[in-house]
Amino acid sequence: MSPSGPAGKAWTTAADLRAQVLRLWQRDALLNASYPLRLSLRAPVSHDLSQHFDAARVWAADVQQGARGGYRVALREIHHRVIGHNSLPGEIWIDTLNEALRLIGKQREGRAFDALLAATQHQQPALLPWLQAQPQRALATAADWPRLLAIVGWLQAHPRPQIYLRQVDLPGVHSKFIEAQRAVLSELLDLALPAQAIALDARGSAQFAQRYGFLDKPLRVRLRFLDPAHRGWVAGADADYGLSQRAFAALDADVEHVFVTENEINFLAFPRLPNSLVVFGAGYGFEALAPAQWLQQRKLHYWGDIDTHGFAILDQLRASFAHARSFLMDHPTLLSHREHWGIEPKPTQRDLLRLTEDERRLFDDLRWCRLRDQPLRLEQERIGFGCVEAAAFELTS
Repeated sequence: MSPSGPAGKAWTTAADLRAQVLRLWQRDALLNASYPLRLSLRAPVSHDLSQHFDAARVWAADVQQGARGGYRVALREIHHRVIGHNSLPGEIWIDTLNEALRLIGKQREGRAFDALLAATQHQQPALLPWLQAQPQRALATAADWPRLLAIVGWLQAHPRPQIYLRQVDLPGVHSKFIEAQRAVLSELLDLALPAQAIALDARGSAQFAQRYGFLDKPLRVRLRFLDPAHRGWVAGADADYGLSQRAFAALDADVEHVFVTENEINFLAFPRLPNSLVVFGAGYGFEALAPAQWLQQRKLHYWGDIDTHGFAILDQLRASFAHARSFLMDHPTLLSHREHWGIEPKPTQRDLLRLTEDERRLFDDLRWCRLRDQPLRLEQERIGFGCVEAAAFELTS
């Protein structure tokens, strides 16, 4: 226990001083600190000496003995009417970074950081601010740093290369390494590459390839033609087509109706319909559909769960296709399937600006729990198939 005066305030011990320096290290403040560095010291005051003189002597010996670890003690002279003239620690200083590292046993890490700085200064000086701002992360990547610098240099020499990550040919570098290091690499590349080599609207690890001009695995669209008379229909087989985003955009399918559903089994079981096809939507995000301008000239029907997220996905689809209509997402469908109601685990309450008036009323009933006191959902696969067939036939007949 740290010695303390009559007010109960603990005096700073040698262990406390070391802990101060360790906290600076952990906060990435030690390697960038200005030296000499003054540490915080709570020391005995005059009235402590008369009441706790022996404890104060023990405290002073502890602090001065700890100075062997790396700090410097500046003494202050005390003239006390009872105990006379004494010298006690008054200030604690660390004169150099090396002494600070020695105090907390981080000399090896300090040498490793110096090596990182030297290599970076030689190869990629634009990255020095990143190293200096976050030494802990830099040290965590020390074993990989040469490969990270090599990737940065390669992209400087081959901006926006339009190849797959698998095709980057550098010693010790493979696509899995690049994928695992995307977060760090993004920060480094943003510092080292010219602005014209970066697609600034592509953000996050998922859009790493797009941001720096690599080819990405193409988005895929699954679709089924629903009309047995259509030339895309395959008799006696499940004609479930998978197309790339580019191929789907160029498809310009000769159908009148396009249904988008979020449930895979509903996609596979969707009834036969004249002049129609169905697309598997698979949740939030319509990047694969957005380039298909031919959908703007088709009757587009969206079928999602009757819950707040189902309407949020519909709202998002309308950002690309304002004419999209909801399918089986209405009060009559919900109320006629009361026995199949479930609980929506994490409903959204944000405003949705692209809903129709009827859709907005149902969305408000759901988000404000007006139909029952728990968040309500009706999953699309719980709707009777006869109801699905009847509604689909009515739309397409």
